[in-house]
Amino acid sequence: MENCLFCKIINGDIPSTKVYEDEFVFAFNDIEPQAPHHVIIVPKIHISSANDINEENSKYIAHIFEIIPKIARDLGFAENGYRVINNCGKDGGQTVSHIHFHLTGGRQFGWPAG
Repeated sequence: MENCLFCKIINGDIPSTKVYEDEFVFAFNDIEPQAPHHVIIVPKIHISSANDINEENSKYIAHIFEIIPKIARDLGFAENGYRVINNCGKDGGQTVSHIHFHLTGGRQFGWPAG
């Protein structure tokens, strides 16, 4: 998607601070972190939201959940815990129409989210 912010970041058209990359996934530091560690993890194919996960693309989402603990371990906060967040649609707080997951850690989180 040529106008997608995250597709532009994946393609290197917009700079980011890369945390992890492989053939399926790109992860980078959030520019407005909500915790000491705040990583955005996106599939390298354009999937608009959780509503668009299907048999053909679900391997990308599964892979994201396989690498989340690796990123948390590499950044040193896996043992104490972390939060994984996905916003879906306007009412769910999704601001970029490319499915993405926020991996946050380095502090204790309360409930409700915050």
